[in-house]
Amino acid sequence: MDKIIYSVYIILPCLLLFQAKPSAKGKWNDEFLSLEQTKAMQGFLTVCIMLHHIGQKTCASWLEPKSRIVHGLDLFVPIGFLFVSFFLFFNGYGVYKSFHAKENYLTGFIKKRILPVVLALYTTTVIFYIARIIVGEKMDLQKSIWYLTSIKLCNPNTWYVIVLPFFYLAFYLAFRFIKKDGLAVAAVCAFVLLYMLESTRVLHNDWWIRGEWWYNCVHMFPIGILFAKFESKIIPHLRKFYSVYLVASVILLYPLYLFSTFTQATFSYYAEFLPDAVFRKRVCLGSQALVCIDFVFCLLLLGMKLKIGNRFLRFMGTITLDFYLIHGLYVELFDHKFCDAVGSPFPIKNVMLYVIAVFVLGVPSAILLKKLHNLILGAKIKPGNKQLAA
Repeated sequence: MDKIIYSVYIILPCLLLFQAKPSAKGKWNDEFLSLEQTKAMQGFLTVCIMLHHIGQKTCASWLEPKSRIVHGLDLFVPIGFLFVSFFLFFNGYGVYKSFHAKENYLTGFIKKRILPVVLALYTTTVIFYIARIIVGEKMDLQKSIWYLTSIKLCNPNTWYVIVLPFFYLAFYLAFRFIKKDGLAVAAVCAFVLLYMLESTRVLHNDWWIRGEWWYNCVHMFPIGILFAKFESKIIPHLRKFYSVYLVASVILLYPLYLFSTFTQATFSYYAEFLPDAVFRKRVCLGSQALVCIDFVFCLLLLGMKLKIGNRFLRFMGTITLDFYLIHGLYVELFDHKFCDAVGSPFPIKNVMLYVIAVFVLGVPSAILLKKLHNLILGAKIKPGNKQLAA
């Protein structure tokens, strides 16, 4: 029965390619950067992120005792940062395009862009806090304050919605007070780069910037902005040399990934006891940055010739942020331990049943969470407008 989990490697391509429409020779999918297309891809990648989190609980090499490791989702364990890199790219791409397309876009920017993300962070934080108490975790006042403020993560999967508002705020301040477009873009790029470099100085911990996953793919945010700024020049160039770029990017993807794993094994993010620890982290960071760029580039090139979209992907694309934040509740409930604190009440050993249970409960929970957020914000948000790459 444990072998059934390998069927996800057949199911996932079917989910992505069902009703996909390839472009004829010499034709292009002109909608590959549209909200509809990017949302569909984000919907697919959200499912991949779920499998990444479940894989960390079932077959990661660091799990103890080794007897509880059940193989199947091994491919997903080390590549969660690649999935998130696509969202960050379109975070940057989306805000830059909207700024230039919509009049007075920065008016109400904090309410429209930043507040929904912060709200999603704290609603799921409260949900996780209540769940932790119900399953038996002991809480004193200090611990409660750390959790409820998210200074210490109550929901383990919230690094993204902590970092993203700061990037949005940097974008807002840069384009609000710097009149020259190029300088504003440079300011945002500098802010994200500084965040990455300074993060390499932070030791692994239980608070913010807990580890390399907080910064190893965030460079895709300014890259998305740069892509949007020079899109009119980039797209014709890619079309002219499409076959060359497609073959090269696909061929390079796995070697670049192997290079990043080799670099991490050689230099290590965890060699924090050595005097050159920061240098080592930055070498590892550089190797992972290259993989992220190539991964997103591959997806963009695929989209230029293949229009994806079916009812499932469109639906998942409408709840990406909510599903991303709430599915972890069920990942923890069905693991052997809830957030590594106390025993989980409903451990599921069969990985395929584990996946199905998380998805089946995660989707309606995400729908309810989205309705709650809309109610609190008092906004009538049309389906598809709120997304992980909002």
